[in-house]
Amino acid sequence: MRLILNVIWLVLSGFWLAVGYVLAGIVCCVLIITIPWGLASFRIANYALWPFGRTVVDRPGSGTPSLIGNVIWILVAGIWLAIGHVVTGIALCVTIIGIPLGIANFKLVPVSLVPLGKEIVPAP
Repeated sequence: MRLILNVIWLVLSGFWLAVGYVLAGIVCCVLIITIPWGLASFRIANYALWPFGRTVVDRPGSGTPSLIGNVIWILVAGIWLAIGHVVTGIALCVTIIGIPLGIANFKLVPVSLVPLGKEIVPAP
């Protein structure tokens, strides 16, 4: 079932959302100071391509630097990526088949807003 959902996800929304994260990651890596945000963006792009069967958890030991970095990320790129997830999630929830994909989009909103201090792990 995860494979079927991931393939449908990839075709309907995953590819384009991942492209958005990759573009944000490239911009962040070009600007040398923002490389940590670029790496986090690439990590989330991988997750946005194939989300079913994986989950996001808090990374132990992330503290104040992650908080400050997340505030900067929200202002620069996070809000736009989160809006993309919300709009795509609403559009997918219009159809019966798209409801699980829309819910997955809504679950990606928190990690798109605050990517630093998060880790992507296999779902139990």
